[in-house]
Amino acid sequence: MAKGILGQKLGMTQIFNSEGVLVPVTVIDVNDNVVLQKKSVTTDGYDAVQLGYGTKPEKSANKPELGHLKASKSAPKRFVKEIRLADMSEFEVGDVVPATIFEAGQYVDVQGTSKGKGFEGTIRRNNQTRGPMSHGSRYHRRPGSMGPVAPNRVAKGKIIAGHEGHKTTTLQNLQIVNVDTARGIILIKGNVPGPNKSFVRIVHAIKGQ
Repeated sequence: MAKGILGQKLGMTQIFNSEGVLVPVTVIDVNDNVVLQKKSVTTDGYDAVQLGYGTKPEKSANKPELGHLKASKSAPKRFVKEIRLADMSEFEVGDVVPATIFEAGQYVDVQGTSKGKGFEGTIRRNNQTRGPMSHGSRYHRRPGSMGPVAPNRVAKGKIIAGHEGHKTTTLQNLQIVNVDTARGIILIKGNVPGPNKSFVRIVHAIKGQ
């Protein structure tokens, strides 16, 4: 059984488990997950279910978005992702995916956008070493050579200073501590990628339980 759902990271807290141990958990809201589209091998070349989470005002959606939502009769969504898992094929367009597809004790992979850390130097960003700190070295925290002169440009993929963080990140084999079906939230042990109020994608762990 392999299924997935979208959600929003609300923050972290602590709870006591059945053995009386204090466990740090991340609270994720998974209410209002709607199936917007179903893809199949015959029409799209692969099987997938497109989910939408987080309602936004209709004025914030463009005409192509609104047209795409007609089949599901859903309000415009802030976060839309595909789930390419075979067990999701049981849901039809317009169905609401509940939190009950998961249960306590299961292991999941959580994908989100990591926190942005702004502009970082090459030492902190790429774990490079500095030069000698003696006065005569004249080379302390410089970025180093930019490559050969011939192309007259910096080669793609060059390890230099730049924007750190704000990348798609996946943490694997995180355990679900509790599923609150009444409030539509999932408690996952430990932390998950991204700041509070960011969107995440939760699927069953691909590396086994």
